[in-house]
Amino acid sequence: MRLLKLVPDDTNIHFLKWRVPFYSFSTLLIVASIALVLIRGLNLGVDFVGGQQILVTFTQSKEAPVAELREQVAGLGYGEPVIQIAGAQNEVSIRFPLPEEVAKNPAASDAMTTKIVKSIEAEFKDARIDDLTSVSGKVSGELFSTAMYALGFAMLAISIYIWVRFEWQFGVGALFALVHDVSLTLGMFALFQIEFDLKIVAAILTIIGYSLNDTIVVYDRIRENMKKYRKMQLPEILDLSVNETLARTVMTSLTILIVLVALLLMGPASLFGFTAAITLGIFVGTYSSVYMAAPILIWLGVDSHSFVPEENVGDKADALARGEA
Repeated sequence: MRLLKLVPDDTNIHFLKWRVPFYSFSTLLIVASIALVLIRGLNLGVDFVGGQQILVTFTQSKEAPVAELREQVAGLGYGEPVIQIAGAQNEVSIRFPLPEEVAKNPAASDAMTTKIVKSIEAEFKDARIDDLTSVSGKVSGELFSTAMYALGFAMLAISIYIWVRFEWQFGVGALFALVHDVSLTLGMFALFQIEFDLKIVAAILTIIGYSLNDTIVVYDRIRENMKKYRKMQLPEILDLSVNETLARTVMTSLTILIVLVALLLMGPASLFGFTAAITLGIFVGTYSSVYMAAPILIWLGVDSHSFVPEENVGDKADALARGEA
């Protein structure tokens, strides 16, 4: 039986030929993503801003009655709620901050939530309450700080690891690829205002791990080929290394994407943001390992001598004595 091969063994694509335009395009995307986050901001979930969140599904309707629902909840006197479609058109997320006096009193918070839920169920007979979440403002602030520190330390530790395992240029290349992946993911959340909560932080950490794994596979092959083909130019070695690892990269990404697309289409609304983040991360992580992490080695001065062991004085004297130097 002939095995299915998505990438032929003799694949020879000149990826590095287009490194300048792709690098310029990616740099523009990074800048645009950061600008989006700064200007438009992230739609922070209850995990980070504190308050109450209720997920509601209208089982007998194709579309949620957002306007009527907003009027109903706002009429209870707890402030203007943020109501957004959460996945399917008949699923909504109702989010509102807790008044200060209520936030300090768990019993009052529970009573407020119960009142809102009963009001929704009384007005909309097909409303099904799927989830209730409550977080205090102090806890949410600590969660946001901890999440940002976790992302920063993860990226820094990974870069140091690659620096030690390879050379400093590889650490810089991996860090730049991770900044690219994380920036574009945050940019997507700022652009579409998808709710950003702790699940999304977990998704970004997963993206960092996937991108790192892909980058290390390519870097390992580059190091092996640099030792093997000392007279070959670096762009040719990079192309050869990426082509040799392409079959593994395509197969890994494709199998993961099959699962993620199924989750996006048929999964629960509460996992939509998490799944969307990882799906984008698979694309940008694969792309960055080819067009971010590899080409930057040329500009950082990696050459054919980078992995040659340093010769000590005794070795040089022996070589001179043998007439080999």
